[in-house]
Amino acid sequence: MAVVSGEVTTNTSVDIDQTVRDTIERIGYTDAGMQFDYKSCAVLITLKKQSRDIAMGVDKDGAGDQGMMFGYACRETEALERGSFMPLPLFLSHRLVERQAQCRRNEDFPGLRPDAKSQVTVEYSESGDPVRVDTVVLSTQHHPMYNGAKQEDLRGHVREHIIKPTLGEKWWHPGIKVHINPTGQFEIGGPHGDCGLTGRKIIVDTYGGMGRHGGGAFSGKDPTKVDRSAAYMARHIAKNVVAGGLADRCEIQLSYAIGVADPTSVHINCFGTHKADPAKIERAIREVFRLTPKGIIESLHLRAPIYSETSSHGHFGRHPGKKTVETTWDGKAQSQSFETFTWEKTDKAEALKKLVG
Repeated sequence: MAVVSGEVTTNTSVDIDQTVRDTIERIGYTDAGMQFDYKSCAVLITLKKQSRDIAMGVDKDGAGDQGMMFGYACRETEALERGSFMPLPLFLSHRLVERQAQCRRNEDFPGLRPDAKSQVTVEYSESGDPVRVDTVVLSTQHHPMYNGAKQEDLRGHVREHIIKPTLGEKWWHPGIKVHINPTGQFEIGGPHGDCGLTGRKIIVDTYGGMGRHGGGAFSGKDPTKVDRSAAYMARHIAKNVVAGGLADRCEIQLSYAIGVADPTSVHINCFGTHKADPAKIERAIREVFRLTPKGIIESLHLRAPIYSETSSHGHFGRHPGKKTVETTWDGKAQSQSFETFTWEKTDKAEALKKLVG
């Protein structure tokens, strides 16, 4: 069963049932043998109108809730992927499950199923630089063909087709510890094996614990909810601070009050890596970036239908490019392109440098 619940205020009509089934199919649950598939699953829809008490604050361009949001950026992955500015352990973890999905879709070897998770342990120097990958954990759902003694065949495929290509010559070494499906077989997966709900993967969605988190989930929320939009802006700010050479590591904290437009605080932490006075950087941030919910939505174009791209492999550190949406209006087909992950741009770095001096 897939449950769609929440609050929405709209004048349009959406075929939610079909959207859910299309999504489950795209994820890869297409076979009834997995005990969950897009054709036979139930879809339970329980939606209502947004609370008028919350709407009062949102409708006047205030924040949709109180809370604090964090953004983080660092220089660890510059050599791996230009413009990533992400912690190395999480960056590699995301690339591992991304590679697993590619191998499954491309059928690089048989028997992979959609459910997978990864974890990477990295050793750091005294100065805070990544030195070597110590341990890689990758668990992947599989076809019954790999049960029992056949697990070793699966482990060999995963090591050669997923882990080694992802780590590359820079991070793969003979002494690395690798755990592939460490409990043994992983045939039962997905909702049938371990059901969850939107929003429980908030650390995976952000910085893997390297940067702090205010506790609010992203997925399932529209941009009037600062849990999502202000966290994207905080990432945008932190990334521009690092890209502008003002610090090697940067964490931004924003906080808001429900119904109030301006943030109640803006705080910067460069962990001692700042190249300029942090107070000057903070003042420049307030000048360069629009920090009201309305300003964030407009400057990052968060009304565009871009959010399906964020639902897997993390919300930060990637550049999926533009998304094209096909629509029909008055019987005429139209095609629109929208830029995704606008918060990953470093277009404000020069303005920050100029103001900080």
